[in-house]
Amino acid sequence: MNERRTLAIGTRGSALALAQARWVGEWLEARGRATRVEVIRTRGDVPPDEPLPAEGVGLFTSALQEALGSGRVDLVVHSLKDLPLLPSPGLTLAAVPVRADPRDAWVGRPPGRLVRVGTSSPRRRALLGALYPEVTPVPLRGNLDTRLGRVQSGAVDAVVVAQAGLSRLGHKSAALMLLDPDRFVPAPAQGALGVEVRTEDDDARLAVADLDDETTRRCALAERSVLAGLGGGCQLPMGAHARAAGEGYVLTAFHAPAGLTPRWARREGKDPAELAALVTAALGGR
Repeated sequence: MNERRTLAIGTRGSALALAQARWVGEWLEARGRATRVEVIRTRGDVPPDEPLPAEGVGLFTSALQEALGSGRVDLVVHSLKDLPLLPSPGLTLAAVPVRADPRDAWVGRPPGRLVRVGTSSPRRRALLGALYPEVTPVPLRGNLDTRLGRVQSGAVDAVVVAQAGLSRLGHKSAALMLLDPDRFVPAPAQGALGVEVRTEDDDARLAVADLDDETTRRCALAERSVLAGLGGGCQLPMGAHARAAGEGYVLTAFHAPAGLTPRWARREGKDPAELAALVTAALGGR
């Protein structure tokens, strides 16, 4: 195999996805590898005024994985929170880079009566209801620029979005406030990227090996384990956030089961995987 081949990086076409893919490409090029970015349309890439497909698993990732498996591209860059919980045969999660800020950001008018907060996330809607009952959540879908534009136009008074996305698109200062991840718990793996390669492609795997951050990987996979234990799915109103603390880790999770009072659970210990099991059990999962 030609170890110096140009590595084709597959990505969605949104501004955020392109920024993430280009960041990986720049990292590789700084280490002497030529790259090119190839945009791949996914099932989730529909206009914000159109409904998403009913089957939500792999909406933003399956087309990328198919392109990778077929050899059309050599690696793909995902927002790790979008990646299905079950691994795809023949593909390997080769790198989970150091995570960006995992917190949610409040953009727009501060919380208060008559404040309309745009979000279609079941997790964010449940957390708003539990922590900011005075505000009114209203449905709002679309890429980050679309949602920020709705605030600027007055269609909504505020939005809650990932601070990592704001930072990656140069909007870091847009946040009025950053929400406490121990209360307004982020989505599992929020702020983390996942770089997949074909399992047999040693060249691509080794090219990104040093991009992997063990702490981020362990925390993100523990968070995703809680999601799996609570039933999985992007429409589940839950969050999970793990972080290194001293010589161990802290994992906090939130779940709002239908018809029941929202619950939080927090555990500390040495092994994030063990903490995930304890937190899942505390929230009534398996």
